[in-house]
Amino acid sequence: MGKLMIGEIPLNLKTNPYNRTQWHDDVEDPNTGEIIEEGTAFMSEYANNFEWGIFNSYRYLIEMNRQIERMRVQMELDGRVPGNSGTFADTLDGSSNKIKLDNTLTDIIEAVTAGTTTLKVASVEGFTAFTQVTIFDDEHNEDIVITEVSSDTIKVQALANNYKKGAKVARSNVSIDMVNAEMGVGDWQTYKVELVEVV
Repeated sequence: MGKLMIGEIPLNLKTNPYNRTQWHDDVEDPNTGEIIEEGTAFMSEYANNFEWGIFNSYRYLIEMNRQIERMRVQMELDGRVPGNSGTFADTLDGSSNKIKLDNTLTDIIEAVTAGTTTLKVASVEGFTAFTQVTIFDDEHNEDIVITEVSSDTIKVQALANNYKKGAKVARSNVSIDMVNAEMGVGDWQTYKVELVEVV
């Protein structure tokens, strides 16, 4: 029995990792029907080798398609903006890219009303003045510019809406789905917390 596949294989292979099984039929005596020589026995190890071989082939094709898609996008952009080398594109397949989504996020810790310019937040880490953020809850959302950042507050342009305690302040209200390679709008949500006494 040759070396059989038992799991996923690396994607950077230089040689074909699949070892074929040479199958042989039973050899029968044409007169008596007696088995003179037994053929290759079918075993689960061989069946699993088929399965892993098919799985890894599709896995390799998917990765190859991702590489081709990145090259296609880069070539398309290079034709429009020579020399950019795909800097303005991300195929959302989880592979590294020259651009990175700024997912800085915090919560406001007190409800605010329209016209407010100072937001008390859980954390100011990652936020800087003169950058745009989105503030949102389950009812409203708006894009505003930060004017000042202190130790526990973010000052912004006057808000157009009221926001609840726990509303999000985010550099990007985007949820990236790497499986389907698409962007969606992030959701504001509440959580139920149950306290359990430890004895």
